[in-house]
Amino acid sequence: MKELSELGLRNRRAVPMREVREEPIERFRDTVIQSVADGWRLVTLFGMPESGDTTRLLAILADDARGQLGAATTVVGESYPALTPDCAQAEAFEREIAEQCAVLPVGHPWLKPLRRHAPDHRPAGRSNVVLDPGAYSFFRIDGEEVHEVAVGPVHAGIIEPAHFRFQAHGEEILFLEIMLGYQHRGVERLLETVNPGRALLVAESIAGDTVIGHTGAYCGAMEALARSRKTPRAQSIRGIALELERLANHVGDLGAIAGDVAYQPAAAFFGRMRGEYLNLLMTLSGNRYGRGLVRPGGVGFDLPAAMASEMRGRLERLVAEQNQVAELMFGSASVQGRLEGIGVVSAEQCMERGFVGPVARACDVVRDVRHDHPYGIFRFAHIPVSIARAGDVYARTFVRWLEIKRSLEFVIDQLAALPRGEARASMGSLRPDELVVALQEGWRGEIAHVVITDGTGAIRRYKVTDPSFHNWTAVAVALPGNQISDFPVCNKSFNLSYAGHDL
Repeated sequence: MKELSELGLRNRRAVPMREVREEPIERFRDTVIQSVADGWRLVTLFGMPESGDTTRLLAILADDARGQLGAATTVVGESYPALTPDCAQAEAFEREIAEQCAVLPVGHPWLKPLRRHAPDHRPAGRSNVVLDPGAYSFFRIDGEEVHEVAVGPVHAGIIEPAHFRFQAHGEEILFLEIMLGYQHRGVERLLETVNPGRALLVAESIAGDTVIGHTGAYCGAMEALARSRKTPRAQSIRGIALELERLANHVGDLGAIAGDVAYQPAAAFFGRMRGEYLNLLMTLSGNRYGRGLVRPGGVGFDLPAAMASEMRGRLERLVAEQNQVAELMFGSASVQGRLEGIGVVSAEQCMERGFVGPVARACDVVRDVRHDHPYGIFRFAHIPVSIARAGDVYARTFVRWLEIKRSLEFVIDQLAALPRGEARASMGSLRPDELVVALQEGWRGEIAHVVITDGTGAIRRYKVTDPSFHNWTAVAVALPGNQISDFPVCNKSFNLSYAGHDL
């Protein structure tokens, strides 16, 4: 769409907010819907208070095939005609707008609380609440022998809280509804109001297993607004840390999936190897999850040559060991029988709903920020996109294994040839009245941080979209037709973040 491509908006490039053309709601709606129909994807859609009793809606869209980003905006009052009936990708975003901004998307087919909290981004002159945080009506299927199975929010294992409500006939799942929100902490409001030092710590805590991913997006946005350029050395160290985070989590997922199908050799070996990658992050940053490493302008700690050589040797020793365990796991007929054909997500469903990360790549949708919207070291050192076609648990597991091999090769190469120079550059003040979109390919998929500054350079609106926000719908889509006993391994094959969704 011409309206979206004229901005010159790119990943981590700030543009004046005035260049985002304001349109009437009817035109805004048509622009977003037609853009998605033409192959663009809805990265995020959110609201922010305007003067008086109005709310500004802002949509960020991506054309992954051409590496383009676009924006569209409009101003609405207490209600507007919903996009969701004509654009399924807007479904959760519009529920969020109704909850955060007290704006009613008229005609939304599934208008229920998303996180069940009071509005924190509504206009100053508005006191109404569109969605009652204390009321949630579950969908039910009536019929002979149809029954409900409720799981959570308190679970048997030490995991985050969420409620899963199954409609089932015998063991067959007919419908799954997922209720989240138990981990809501007001992240976006904190990022808009606290001082920069504390905001950095908040960004590190958005999702505890994605410290490098979210902090990298936060720093990328701040650097773009301050026109700060990272050194090649800092970019390389950030890339190493991001891929170590991916390796730790993907290897851990392989072990957990193996455990769910009672294949204990792989569960034990991969579980131990996850610790090896976390220890490498600790070597790099002093913390097993990478806290304290990624900082505005670069990284908080340099990587001496002796440390890089030692880390490289540890990784090279892991290669052969991992290959041996993976061959046992993927070559096992019992493992294949438990993973193949379970929890299928089709390419058509992925394109319609806008799924991201390994979930998209497992159903033959080539979607990877490192490839489509490259940033930092990934503009110069490319990692091939790993895909599968079946869209089932096996495909999501196998995509993780392919990414493990390619990330390992990338990290080993980077450690062998770190650029010279400083590890951190200076940061200036943020530019006023600007918009920046910072995309990062976290281990779960696309992380999006959108920041808008006011006339003084202070942060006016900070929008976070974790990949889990896009992909929780995929779990609900994948389960019908499967057995209730398949739910644990299917859910683990997505391994989405509750905290990342709930913010």
